[in-house]
Amino acid sequence: MSGDRPERDESPAPAAGLDRYYRGVINRVYYGSESGTLRSDATGREYRFKFPFVEIVGPIPRIDGLREGMRVGFDLGWTSKGIRVTLIRVYD
Repeated sequence: MSGDRPERDESPAPAAGLDRYYRGVINRVYYGSESGTLRSDATGREYRFKFPFVEIVGPIPRIDGLREGMRVGFDLGWTSKGIRVTLIRVYD
């Protein structure tokens, strides 16, 4: 029907600006299990990342520089376990 709304898209929209990354905040970092989560600004959805499978770009090039509450850009990709963060862009 023409009056129906389209299904809600669960992926965040890329942030407006000069880069191509989604925007979010580091929610948790688990150094013991080498993993973490971040929350998207656009949707509020949490996405997981695993240290060996995420690329860090920006002034802090290592995972141990990530802190909870840090604002970052990120990109997503599909894995055998679902959607995961594949890249984290740390801003100044």
